[in-house]
Amino acid sequence: MFKVFRNIDKKDIWIVLVIATLVVTSVFLDLRIPEYMSEITRLVQTENSTMNEILTAGGHMILCAVCSLVCTITVGYFSSLLAAKFSRTMRRKIFEKVESFGVSEIKKFKTSSLITRTTNDVTQIEMLLAMGLQLLIKSPVMAIMALTKILGKSTELSLVTGVGVVIIVVTNLTIISIVSPRFKIIQALTDKLNGVARENILGVRVVSAFNAEKFMMNRFGKVNEELSDIHLKITKTFALFDPIMNFVMHFQHLGIYIVGAMLIIKSNMMDKITMFSNMVVFSSYGIQVIFSFLMLTMIFMILPRARVSANRINEVLDEEPSIKSGDFKGKTNEKGTVEFKNVSFKYPDADEYLLKNISFKANQGETVAFIGSTGSGKSTLINLVPRLYDATLGEVFVDGVNVKDYDLHELNNRIGYISQTAFMFTGSVYDNVSYGDNGKTKPNLEKVKEAVKIAQGKDFVEKMDKSYKAHIARGGTNISGGQKQRLSIARAIARDPEIYIFDDSFSALDYQTDAKLRAELKKHTKDATSLIVAQRIGTIMNADKIIVLDKGECVGVGTHQELLKNCDIYKEIALSQLSEEELQNA
Repeated sequence: MFKVFRNIDKKDIWIVLVIATLVVTSVFLDLRIPEYMSEITRLVQTENSTMNEILTAGGHMILCAVCSLVCTITVGYFSSLLAAKFSRTMRRKIFEKVESFGVSEIKKFKTSSLITRTTNDVTQIEMLLAMGLQLLIKSPVMAIMALTKILGKSTELSLVTGVGVVIIVVTNLTIISIVSPRFKIIQALTDKLNGVARENILGVRVVSAFNAEKFMMNRFGKVNEELSDIHLKITKTFALFDPIMNFVMHFQHLGIYIVGAMLIIKSNMMDKITMFSNMVVFSSYGIQVIFSFLMLTMIFMILPRARVSANRINEVLDEEPSIKSGDFKGKTNEKGTVEFKNVSFKYPDADEYLLKNISFKANQGETVAFIGSTGSGKSTLINLVPRLYDATLGEVFVDGVNVKDYDLHELNNRIGYISQTAFMFTGSVYDNVSYGDNGKTKPNLEKVKEAVKIAQGKDFVEKMDKSYKAHIARGGTNISGGQKQRLSIARAIARDPEIYIFDDSFSALDYQTDAKLRAELKKHTKDATSLIVAQRIGTIMNADKIIVLDKGECVGVGTHQELLKNCDIYKEIALSQLSEEELQNA
C-alpha cells in the first residue's frame, strides 16, 4: 500500500515535516495540562499556598490548551493541503498512464474500472491523508508520552490502564479482520455499478426504443442492492466500535477512581495527598492513552478501504503497456509507403491467428483497398499500421522503417487515421477538425474550412448555429452518423498526413455523397497513400490495388476488373451489391 505514497511530490515533504512537528508539539502541550492540574490539586491541599500560585498554574494550563488548539487547526490545514496536492498528482499520473495504454490494456482493466480508479480510489487515499496522517502520528506519540508519565507511579493503576488498552487492541484487530476483505468487494461492485450506469447512458436510445427500461432498472438495482448490502454489513460491524470504546473509557475512568480510593484508604496520612495527586494524574493520562487508541480506531475505519484503493491504483501505474515507443525520429529514404512482410496476428487471449501470412506493399500516391466478409480481419490488419496492436509474427513497415522502431508521436504524425466509429469530442466544429498535434502548425480556420469542404461537410456545418464555432456534444450526439463521419474525415485531412487510413469510414454516407467525397479526396490526396477498408464495392472499385481477405488469409490481389475474373470471393461480394451489367460498365 505505502508504495502509492512515493508519488508525493518531493517539494511537499516539508508539509509532512511541518505536520509532524506541530502534532508532536500539540501532544506535548496536551500532556502538560494534567501536570498543571496535579500542581493545582497539590497547592489547594497544601498549607500556606497563595492564590497567585494557583492562578499561575491555571494560566499555564489555559495557555497550553490555546496553543494546542492553534497547532491542531494548523495541522488540519496542512493535512488538507497535502491531501489535495497528492490527489491532483495521482489523478494526473493515472490519466497519463492510461493514455499510454494500448487496446489490450484498456480491455484488461475495463473503462468503468479505470474511471473508478481515477476518481473514487484516489478519493479514498485523499481521505486517509487528510484525516489519517495527523492521527497516525498523534496516536503513537500520545500513547508513548502518556505511558512514560504514568508508568512506575502506581502498579495497580497502571494495570487498570493496561487492561483497557488490551480490550481496545483486541476489538480493533477483530473488527478489522472482518471488514477488510469486504472493502475489496465494494470497489469491485463500484466498478460494476459504474459499468451498468455507463452502458445505460450510452445506449439510452436503444433502451428506450426497445422498452427495456425495466430490464436495465433491474440490472442496476441488482448491483446497487449488492453494494448496499456490503456497505450495511460493514457499517453494522463498525457500529460496535463506539459503544465498546465508550464502555472501556468510562469503566477505566471508574476503575482508576475505585482502585485509587482503595489505595488512599490503605495509605498513611502523609501519603494520602501524594496518592490523591497520582490518581488525578492517572485519570487524565489514562484517558489520554485510551483516546490515542480511539484515534487509531478511526484510522482503522479508513485504512482497509484506502489499502484496497492503493493496490488498485498501483495495478494501473505498474502495468507495462504492450505497445512501447521506439526511438526513431529521423528522415526516411521512402515516403508514403506501407509494407507488410509475412504478417500474422492473434489477440493475446486467443488460440488461433486472426491474420495469416499477409504480404503487400502500398507505394506513395496509391490507393489500396481491403474487402472481405465480416470477421475476415480487415480492420485488424490496418490497425497494425498505427500500432493499435503489434503484429504477432512478421513485420510492418512505414516509409521503409519498422513501425516498432518509430517514436509513437513520429509514427502518428505520418498517419491520418479515420476509425470505424467516428468519435467527436466536446467542443466546436473547429476544435474537432483541428484536434491534436500533427508535429506542424495547428490548422487555422481557413485550413479547417478547406478540410470540411473536401469532406463534403460544408453545407451542413455552415447551416449550424455559429457555423464552425457550433457546439458538438461528447460523442457527437447532436449530429447524425453521416455528419460525424464527414467531420472525422475532415480531421484527418487537416493533418496533411503521408498516409490515410479509412476504416470503413464511408458506411454512413449515401452513394452520391460517397462518390463526391472520394472524387475530392483523390484530388487532394494524390501524393498521399490511402488504405481503405470498405464493404461497398462502389467505394473501392477505382482503387489501384484491392486485397481480398477471407478468414484472415489473402485470397486475391488486383484491380477491380482483374479480381472479377480471377477471384470468386470478390465476384460473389460484387454481385451481391451490383448487377453484372453495372460491374462490367464500372
